[in-house]
Amino acid sequence: MQAIILAAGMGKRLGDYTRDNTKCMLPVNGQRLIDRTLQILSEWSLSRVVIVVGYQAQNLIEYIGHRYDDRLKIEYVNNPIYDKTNNVYSLSLAKEQMVHDDTILLESDLIFDEAILRKLIDDPRPNLALVAKYESWMDGTMVCIDSDCNIVNFVPKAAFQYGDVAQYYKTVNIYKFSAEFSRTKYVPFLEAYTKAVGNNEYYENVLRIISFINSHDLKALPLDTEKWYEIDDKQDLDIAEALFADEKDILRKYYGRYGGFWRFPKMLDYCYLVNPYFNESRIIDELEAYFRTLIAEYPSGMKVNSLLASKCWGVKEEYIIPGNGAAELIKALMELLPGSLGIVRPTFEEYPNRREGDNLVTFIPSNDDYRYTAADLMDYFGEHHADNLLLINPDNPSGNFIPIDEVIALAAWCHERDIRLIVDESFVDFSVGYEHNTLLHDHILEAYPSMVVMKSISKSYGVPGIRLGILCSADTAIIARMKKMVSIWNINSFAEYFMQIFNKYEKDYHRACEKFIAERDDFERQLRTISFLRVMPSQANYFLCEVLPPKNANQLVLTMLKRYNILMRDCSDKTGFDGRQYMRIAVRHHNDNARLISALRELDG
Repeated sequence: MQAIILAAGMGKRLGDYTRDNTKCMLPVNGQRLIDRTLQILSEWSLSRVVIVVGYQAQNLIEYIGHRYDDRLKIEYVNNPIYDKTNNVYSLSLAKEQMVHDDTILLESDLIFDEAILRKLIDDPRPNLALVAKYESWMDGTMVCIDSDCNIVNFVPKAAFQYGDVAQYYKTVNIYKFSAEFSRTKYVPFLEAYTKAVGNNEYYENVLRIISFINSHDLKALPLDTEKWYEIDDKQDLDIAEALFADEKDILRKYYGRYGGFWRFPKMLDYCYLVNPYFNESRIIDELEAYFRTLIAEYPSGMKVNSLLASKCWGVKEEYIIPGNGAAELIKALMELLPGSLGIVRPTFEEYPNRREGDNLVTFIPSNDDYRYTAADLMDYFGEHHADNLLLINPDNPSGNFIPIDEVIALAAWCHERDIRLIVDESFVDFSVGYEHNTLLHDHILEAYPSMVVMKSISKSYGVPGIRLGILCSADTAIIARMKKMVSIWNINSFAEYFMQIFNKYEKDYHRACEKFIAERDDFERQLRTISFLRVMPSQANYFLCEVLPPKNANQLVLTMLKRYNILMRDCSDKTGFDGRQYMRIAVRHHNDNARLISALRELDG
């Protein structure tokens, strides 16, 4: 058996990364793609490796040099017109080699697990195309397969239909061809195709014709959990570096993305915190129905969006400002408020990160569950003055919750002492009796005019992609100043339309909240069966869990990601935990939670 690697292309979409080298010279986490591929191939007793070169060919040949001579026999085939042809021509240049031996055909811009090649070679079927179920990041040739893994159709880009994606598999661009198949089928069709159509085409088009004539000639071999990625542009490189990161870097690469995990469709995200049930509402269907209109039109300005926010959350227009997520409003508020900021730690660091360290007055609860009351805050900040006091309620990451009557007592206490109280109630709708726990009422805001109330709509309503948050206060001067601080179009059209139609679906939202609370109760019972977790009570959509010896939070998170493709949050380095081991675990849909519990129980065995 031999391998043929197609490495002639210019890789224009990678810009500066391929200015002086072909794509397979691209380093991923410090290792070039060609080295990774050749090292994997060297584990097999191959008769030879044929590399079809073109763009910057001499650089590649000199780089490989003789480093693999003791493991691989490497030959080169040159495509001198790489800039005028496509991969069908590059492969045709190696046709003589194809007909003399069974062939593993690979494209050089791939990064993949060694297990993928083992799966392909060990399969007894002689002619195989590796395929993977379609995911949103995939581009290029798709195939449709039947129940016997026959490829019944190759779907080129021009024929791709988004309505049919459930039927599609993406070609991984790794194939196994027998010498007989190459000699009697592929090469003759390749010659006829290039003569009739030309050289600026793709070799998959030849396979498409063969499969159309006889779908039994080439079988599909679907991948399961094996990792691979095709690197065509800078974004692909970024994702590939996360997928194939070394153990010491992998969490940094995932956490440093701050979201965007839809690019990893098979991974369960237990880090980011959203309502898992409201997106089942028909409100999403209505947004989808108007997608083309919304994407093509400018959103309204602040006056209209303040009116819509006022309608949705029942406070006066002059008391509310909508933001591009709560993060925009947090930044503006922290920049605006003078004086010191009182905080409880461990906490959501977005607020304190916007202040100088010596500007913070920090309270750390003196108990193992990080519980505290309004009275605790009044006692502490009565002795340690702060000009502004931040209360995240329920708190993040502890899940601590202060009932509304105590919060109002704290607001009165702050008002008497000229302390501005900032209440972030982004998670309050996950609390039991949530309908009665919000401060977003005109009469409450007016009773404590220096108080400001923040709410992340992304979290409560499960729509982080539209970026929406609100801040409310009867201090109209600060609201007016913040409205001038943000950009003229700080809300996109999707967020605006969400506010326009939300009230039609308010009952759906209440049902989603009730469904969530029931699921959280069940999830808590299941988590408490895991012997190495100490679970803190929570009124939010997550649980803070202490990881008990001999387990280690960092190693546990790594194991969950690498073995089960579940990303969890190690909180041990948060200020306030004093070096103890903690994780924050989000609450998701029941089936996802069951998968998490199953994985934890395996590790608990």
